[in-house]
Formats: sequence, structure tokens, C-alpha cells
Amino acid sequence: MTRHRVVVWGTGNVGGHAIIGVDARPDLDLVGVWVSSEAKAGRDAGDLAGLDRTLGVAATHDVDAILALRPDCVVHTAMADNRLMEAIDDLAHLLAAGINVVSSGPVFLQYPEGTVPPTMIEPLRAAAAAGGVSLWVNGIDPGFANDWLPLMLTSVCERIDEVRCYEILNYATYDQPLVMFDIMGFGRPLDDIPMLLQPTVLTMAWGSVVRQLAAGLGVELDAVEETYERLPAPETFAIASGTIEKGTAAGLRFEVRGMKNGKPLVVLEHVTRLRDDIGPDWPQPLGQGGYRVRVTGEPNYTLDLQMLGSDGDHNTAGLKATAMRLVNAVPAVIAAGPGLLTALDLPLVTGRGLAR
Repeated sequence: MTRHRVVVWGTGNVGGHAIIGVDARPDLDLVGVWVSSEAKAGRDAGDLAGLDRTLGVAATHDVDAILALRPDCVVHTAMADNRLMEAIDDLAHLLAAGINVVSSGPVFLQYPEGTVPPTMIEPLRAAAAAGGVSLWVNGIDPGFANDWLPLMLTSVCERIDEVRCYEILNYATYDQPLVMFDIMGFGRPLDDIPMLLQPTVLTMAWGSVVRQLAAGLGVELDAVEETYERLPAPETFAIASGTIEKGTAAGLRFEVRGMKNGKPLVVLEHVTRLRDDIGPDWPQPLGQGGYRVRVTGEPNYTLDLQMLGSDGDHNTAGLKATAMRLVNAVPAVIAAGPGLLTALDLPLVTGRGLAR
């Protein structure tokens, strides 16, 4: 069995699960962990991941120390939403050093063509070429729930009129105040437009989804459109990230539509609630929530993917899914040719070695 040396970069909501995932695979060896603060430096990876045992790998805040380890791949899970250019610089630095990278962001890099200006992509292409390595950005959404899952379903179609991918989730247990309040705008007045809902931001973040789906179907889109709706909290209540005051944003529904001949062909739709009774006329989940693919054509298909962590929380499952989508793809990304990879470039990735 070929073994690969792996570093996990970041130990937040996704990074901790990535550490556990790397440790679980018999073909991956965790050789390093990079942390964003000196306060975490020196702590054992097992401790940072919440395991009941140590892994014998001490975290470091020193980038040069990580590069000196000469890992085959870095699993990059650091926050990128609020620091795009810094994240791109970090990725380019790793690639130029000859290290393959699988990353949870910036999310537009899952399929950047036509989504962002070439000036944001070319430094990464150049770094990958110089290092002779690859970068693959993915997760659960953007990622598996709206790339391989819907494209697999289209393989049993006779005609396709529309492919619609949903995320339908209650985010009340998602403990990330920066994302919840500053980026998504929950708990803020409805006339206060957060970063996510500024013009073109939805298209930059999830336009990669609809463009990749169109490419997988062999279609060139005419345009990408975005729309959203917000709903207020009926009363003041608490969530894991803080307090939602009555009348502030507590529900968000948005769409990013890939248009062809004046009609939506591929659509990404998110339905996000902080209480189950918000937006009762919006699409409803099965179980606690998850992802849905609806293909309209011949025949019509609806596929629901429900999620549940062993702790009983669907948001835990979503974080684990993002981490494991990256970790399980490490061998395939290392084996691929150098460059910026998309889901369309990789062979079938499975949970090889994880069966107990």
C-alpha cells in the first residue's frame, strides 16, 4: 500500500474532523498540523481534534516548519470567506513548494472558469505548474451535494429540462458567529445587507456550482442570475452562535441560476432556517435536513440525502462530510496531473480503507 504524508492546515469546525479522518485512513500518515494562533501551537493533534488520545503530532504556527516536513498533501481547511486574497496566497505558497493541496475554500475555486477574473486564478495555476502539483477545492456544498451527486443522477435520464440542487438546513446548532452574523447576516436588521448578499457575491461563491454542472452536461450557459429572500425572527431566541432578536433575519432562501435560452437549466438553491417554523411555505427537509437533487425531464427524479452525526446533529454531519470529501480524495489528487482540478477531473473516490 502506498502511504502519503499529510498535513492538516487549520483546526476549526472542519479541520478537527480532517485530523480524525486522516488518522482513520490506513494509507495516510498525519505528519503535521498548522494552526492560526500561537495559543494552539505545541498542542497535540489528538487534543485539538477532541480525541480521547494523543496522535504524537504537535501543532505549529510556523509555515516554514510545515514546508520542511515535505508532505505529499495539505488538507487546507482554514477560513477563506473573509480573507480571500490571503487564502489564495497561502495556497499558492504551498503549491509552489511542491505540495499538493485539497481545500475547503475559497469555494469559487471548485470550478473557477467564468466565475472569477483570470487574475485570481493564474497565480495558482502558475504555482501549481512550478511545483508540479495539484489543487482541488471541494466539500459537501459547494462540492459533492452539487457536483457528483446530481451528475450521477443525470446518467439515468432520457431528457433534462432542469437540474436543481438544494441545501435545506436549520443552522441553529452551527457554532460559527463570524459566518452566521457577519457573512450570512442572521440576527441583523433585514435592511442591513451582509457580505454574502452584496451584489454578485452569491454568483461568485456558487456560480462555480452551476457552471460545473453545465460543463458536466456539455452545455455552455448564456448567463448566471441570483436572487434571495429573507424572513424575520417571530420572537427573540438563542442559537449556538448567539442571540437572534425579534424582527432580525432568521431565515434565508437564495438561488443561483444557470440560464440557457431564457430558462433556468441548472439551479443552486439554499433554504436556511434558524427555527423549523420559519418559512413554512419554503421547501421542507426530510428528517433533520440535508441535500436534495431534483431533475425535471424524462423521467423526473427527486433524490434526498439526509445527514446525521453520531451526536444526533445534522450540522456535525455536514462538517464531517466536508472534511472527508477532502481527506478521501487525497490519493487521487496526488496521482493527478499538475494544475487546478475540478470534480470532473477525478476518478471515482470512495471510502477505501474505512470499512470496519
